[in-house]
Amino acid sequence: METYDALLAAITPVSGETRTIFDPATGQPVGEAPVHTVQDLEAAIAAAAAAQPAWAALGHDARSAALLKAADAVERSAEELARLLSREQGKPLNGPNARFEVGACAAWLRVAAGTPLAPETVVDDGETRAELHYRPIGVVGAIGPWNWPMMITVWQLAPALRMGNAVVIKPSEYTPLSVLALVEILNEELPEGLLTAVAGGRDVGEALAGHPAIGKIMFTGSTATGKAIIKSSADTVKRLTLELGGNDAGIVLPDADPKAIAEGLFWGAFINTGQTCAALKRLYVHDAIYDAVCEELTNVAAAMPMGNGLDEANVLGPLQNRQQFDIVAALVDAARESGARILLGGNPENDQPGNFYPTTLVADIANSNPLVAEEQFGPALPIIRYGTVDEAVAMANALDVGLGASVWSSDPAEARKVAARLEAGTVWINKHGAVDPRIPFGGAKQSGYGLEFGVEGLKALGVPQVING
Repeated sequence: METYDALLAAITPVSGETRTIFDPATGQPVGEAPVHTVQDLEAAIAAAAAAQPAWAALGHDARSAALLKAADAVERSAEELARLLSREQGKPLNGPNARFEVGACAAWLRVAAGTPLAPETVVDDGETRAELHYRPIGVVGAIGPWNWPMMITVWQLAPALRMGNAVVIKPSEYTPLSVLALVEILNEELPEGLLTAVAGGRDVGEALAGHPAIGKIMFTGSTATGKAIIKSSADTVKRLTLELGGNDAGIVLPDADPKAIAEGLFWGAFINTGQTCAALKRLYVHDAIYDAVCEELTNVAAAMPMGNGLDEANVLGPLQNRQQFDIVAALVDAARESGARILLGGNPENDQPGNFYPTTLVADIANSNPLVAEEQFGPALPIIRYGTVDEAVAMANALDVGLGASVWSSDPAEARKVAARLEAGTVWINKHGAVDPRIPFGGAKQSGYGLEFGVEGLKALGVPQVING
């Protein structure tokens, strides 16, 4: 695509029912999204099933070469994709936001293409030889979220395609344009029918999750929806990778340097304006440095500009939808009414356009407060005092979710000891939420199951087959 307008025109329906998508920063229209039906889904699945055998037959090297060309295509249209993403999702162009997300799409495609996965010799003792191979599943269904719509879609489709599968994507109803545009660009380098986005409603998602021709569902979203997908997948015994809700805890040990960690804490919590599953959402700070951490974090947060994402100066944007704004506002209001201390923010200007909720830090709050116990998924961070590390670990582990966690300390060895006690799929040391396409990522407890990224992520998109003899 040569221009933003050309990209938007390419995904604008010429017929059929459409739905207007609005910019969460301004309330102005962004574009028209198709309202696909279950019949459209059936056509996409049929096309995927027809295209998949030839794609699988190409082998790893040829499929990887195609993915590398697809990454090149993303980079050629990177600015257009970033602008559309910023307008639809709300995230700014700069900072770890829209341009960062589009860049991550290319990076994950390249790593998925370049990660080796050779057959594994399990036994070879002179009498028995057994090899473990991974064969394509067939057609994979991918259901994505609205917070990182392009990047998470690539997390799902890149390993699936590399392993010889076809993919049918159901994007969030909040952010269909971003995913449709991404797929339009990727399909410049992929066989026809192999990859399709079906931008329908809940009925389309339910039909995809239960469809007998779909061999695996990859889903990123709420735990409640994940449970519904588990139930709907039972009749056809689908494989599942589920990355569900998180309410990540961070523990600051008493030897940490408050000034040195303040910016890392900020971005751990407020990347994408807090709208990230693996963001830092509960911060436990030892009493000895509690006030200093609060002060340094407030200084950093107060200096971060929030506003329209197309303004190059901003690094924080609006909440993507009004429903999420209302959730954050209600939790902060309840915390204030409980006697918690608002260090920063908590005072949205409701007469302004857009879903802007100010960066909010809440101190002296009880661990049982809803702002701590429930996932806020927005720009509000509760900061909880603790007296002993045992107490902090117990509070961090008390919830039924466990996507990520972090430990902050001047002593990495001591931090790793505490990390080993935390019930989370990933525990970061002196950072939070830093995912890497080479490193497996997945949740514990009700934050889901299955691994993404790296060799383990490729294996999850294949059917293991042992050849014995």
